[in-house]
Amino acid sequence: MSESRRVVLVTGASGFVGRHVVPALAGEGWSVRRAIRRSEGLDEEVVIETIGAGTDWTSALDGVDAVVHLAARVHHKHEEHAVQLYRDVNIAGTLHLARSAEMAGVSQFIFVSTVLVHGRTNEGRAPFSEDDILTPRGLYGMSKAAAEAGLRALASESDMKVSVIRPPLVYGAGAKGNFALLTRAVNLGLPLPFAAIRNQRAFLAVQNLSSFILRRLADPDSESNFEIFLVADKEQVSTPEFIERLARASGKSPRLFGMSPELLGLLLGMVGRQDTQDSLIGSLELNVSKAIATGWRPEVSLDEGLRLALAAQDA
Repeated sequence: MSESRRVVLVTGASGFVGRHVVPALAGEGWSVRRAIRRSEGLDEEVVIETIGAGTDWTSALDGVDAVVHLAARVHHKHEEHAVQLYRDVNIAGTLHLARSAEMAGVSQFIFVSTVLVHGRTNEGRAPFSEDDILTPRGLYGMSKAAAEAGLRALASESDMKVSVIRPPLVYGAGAKGNFALLTRAVNLGLPLPFAAIRNQRAFLAVQNLSSFILRRLADPDSESNFEIFLVADKEQVSTPEFIERLARASGKSPRLFGMSPELLGLLLGMVGRQDTQDSLIGSLELNVSKAIATGWRPEVSLDEGLRLALAAQDA
């Protein structure tokens, strides 16, 4: 192992989250080795074209103290035909990397999973917590839940400490998905039918996700080799409030109008957007007391996180 600067391998280093996590790690004194699919001509990069059960991680893991595994198959336009792809990358690929890391003498393995292992909504129930029985929805959520189970089994027979992080929607500069759609709609001044929604949802600034990863690497603070954490911003707000705050950060006026949740859900269902229906209409509250108990605190507020996300996009 390195006797000077500790070395961390980051998979998915060129993705949205990776582009924030890598400089945060470097700023804390880590020597960061970036695992990416295509060379960017930078120092300390290793090209891993595909992640699966047969990936050769030997050189990438040489001298590595910790692994932050961000890479995953997230979306596929024909998801119903992509079962094997999710299994190959998110399950077999994750577990093969973890086993390779353990054999290489890596001391810590951080796996960024998803809150979707709990399902898309906790409507009418208590906030999700780490001890809940999992009810994953969709191929992505199910594949992450299976990977978590495999990591738990591996950690029980290993000296390597494994931390699983389950984030909700992560927003920041370069974010895609629903955050990008909402940002575009607000900037265009489009009227949005969410004024009547009375839900509560957790969000996570990418800066806060990065700071929690740093916290786990700096101080695993547990006798257990396997720990799970739900992590979110301090504020959990409704969809219309999130849009209002997003608009304020953009210097725009939100254009919200009321439509009953039932009608809105029906319309979204008719266009095949069940995932969007759940993520915008339903509640998704998280109990983050376990993460807070580690001594971690969110570095940025919701308003500051949105401001940073949009300022970077305008730069």
